Amino acid sequence: MISVESFRKLALAFPDVTELAHFEKTSFRINNKIFSTLDITNNRAVVKLTPFDQSIFCEYNKEIIYPVKGTWGKQGWTAIELKKVKKNILSDLLNTSYNLVSIPKSTKQKKQ
Repeated sequence: MISVESFRKLALAFPDVTELAHFEKTSFRINNKIFSTLDITNNRAVVKLTPFDQSIFCEYNKEIIYPVKGTWGKQGWTAIELKKVKKNILSDLLNTSYNLVSIPKSTKQKKQ
């Protein structure tokens, strides 16, 4: 089980991350872009992934890691049950999300 404080420490360990309120949740941002949110009430986090990365991580266990419902999920936003996820998997999810969001769009377009 990952506590809220452990999640916060992991998310804030990346360079230049800020923590800000986002509606009823807490967001973690790089360059003012959200890479993760934390829902303290439901002990759940959400991260931004590519649809491909989302499909890979969801294969781990769809009761622990799963697409957010609706259009957001189709865009790669992925929910994580903090009571059930292992720390190493959560670290991989946060790292993947942080790297996706922190890379400028111009760099992503050159890679394609």
